Parts: sequence; structure tokens; C-alpha cells
Amino acid sequence: MIWLTCAVVQVAGQSIQQSINDQVWKPFISTYNNRDTDGFMAIHSKDVVRSPRDAKMVLNWNEYFEQQKRGDDDGKTSGNKRQLGLRFAERIANDNQAMEVGIYKVIISDKTGNIRTFYGRFHVALRKENGIWKILVDTDSSEGNSTDEQDYLEASPME
Repeated sequence: MIWLTCAVVQVAGQSIQQSINDQVWKPFISTYNNRDTDGFMAIHSKDVVRSPRDAKMVLNWNEYFEQQKRGDDDGKTSGNKRQLGLRFAERIANDNQAMEVGIYKVIISDKTGNIRTFYGRFHVALRKENGIWKILVDTDSSEGNSTDEQDYLEASPME
């Protein structure tokens, strides 16, 4: 009986995580890498609270959209390419809410071939809105540039 209960809980957890991956993280990565501002922002709740902690800012949806649009437009103009990778340290979810903690890695390459890599930790709160997972709170930090490739590799890949 205990084994069956554990198996059901594990399968339900995998199903929730798969839904989050499919509805949030896969489109997040794709739209971010492709500088698709509208698609990227569609993953976020209209109630989103965005805090890039290194910049000491807190943004609402409109402010976040404007900041993201400027960055995407600048990147398109400059020809810079970016590649985002996400790995997870902690994933907690129920049927309607979730907390995701992990490490991001962004590789930026410019037209001359210069490559820069950035790392940071993210904390994201998600909630279901009309049956679809949305990002409600998104905060990240480079932790004083102390986050690195080792931290990234120690976190778990998205499954």
C-alpha cells in the first residue's frame, strides 16, 4: 500500500513537472533565445513581479515588457545571438502553484565571434491561470558573479 501511494505521488509529480516544462520552460527558452518579446511575455501572468536583483529593480508586467522589448530589439539590431540554458536545484509543485529554483547560463556571441558567458540563480513562482501555468514571480541574481559552470552542472537538467 505504501509503495502504491509513493508511486502515485511520483507519477503525479512528474505529470505536473512535465506540464510546467511544456507550458513554461520550453517556450521560455525558445522565445528568449529568438528574442520573441510577445511570445516570451505571454508565458508570464499579467500580475507578474519581476526582480532582476543585481539591478535592484522590481518591475510589473508593463515595465518588464518594455525592458524586454528594448533588449530584444537591441539584440536584433546588433546581430548578437544568445543561448539560454536552465538547470534546476529545487522544484516544488501542487496542482495550481509551483516554486522553481535553479541556475541559468546565457552564452552571448556577437558578429565578430566574441563569446561571453553569464551565470546566475533564479527563483520563480508559478501559478495556473485558466488551466495554464504562468510565471507569477521571477527573480534572479548573479550572486556577485559567484555562480559558475560548476554550479550549473551540479543542478539537475530539465527532464
